Amino acid sequence: MPSRIAVDGSAASGKSTVGRRLAQRLGYVFLDTGVMYRAVTLAALERGLDLEDAKALSELARSLAIDVSLGQGDGSATRITTDGEDVTDRLRSPQVEDAVSIVSRVAGVREALVALQREIAERQPIVMAGRDIGTVVLPAADLKIYLDASPEERARRRYADFQATGHEVSEEIVLEDLRRRDRIDSEREVSPLRPADDAVVIQTDGLTLDEVMARVMSLVRGAP
Repeated sequence: MPSRIAVDGSAASGKSTVGRRLAQRLGYVFLDTGVMYRAVTLAALERGLDLEDAKALSELARSLAIDVSLGQGDGSATRITTDGEDVTDRLRSPQVEDAVSIVSRVAGVREALVALQREIAERQPIVMAGRDIGTVVLPAADLKIYLDASPEERARRRYADFQATGHEVSEEIVLEDLRRRDRIDSEREVSPLRPADDAVVIQTDGLTLDEVMARVMSLVRGAP
């Protein structure tokens, strides 16, 4: 069985949901690396940092005490603390959603978090989800999967997530923000969003979660 599995994809493509369920089936730990970038973004917002100040954001990422409690094989979610405070439940706010792509494009931020992500991956078999796992964080991963869907489908999913957590926002605004984030993620100079050359791309439009998981599990079973 592959011991290190990379699940990449665009915003709201389902990579975290699929990654968590895959880890549960395999009995592996799960890391959603996006929560780490969200944690830095939340800290930057709460401290009133200028999101265009790359130096300040890089210094924050290097100095922030980030502790990741990995999702286990029982399906539990990744939880994250910064400077001793559990901030997990504040990472999906619209404010963080709007700013995370701006913060995550900063080279110093990515350098600090990628080093931590690689350290975590060395400890045990893992499913790791993000936007640059197969291309940058774990380029030698045993299996690389890239999930994608149309902006409209991803906006529908993200809107449902916001409704479930009580955040008031229109689906049109969600779609506009996703398109903006896609542009930032794909055009950034450092670790642009793209499938790894050896990744298997799965388009999830029109597929149920069970159907996506069936395809993923067939890839796992067929991995060298």
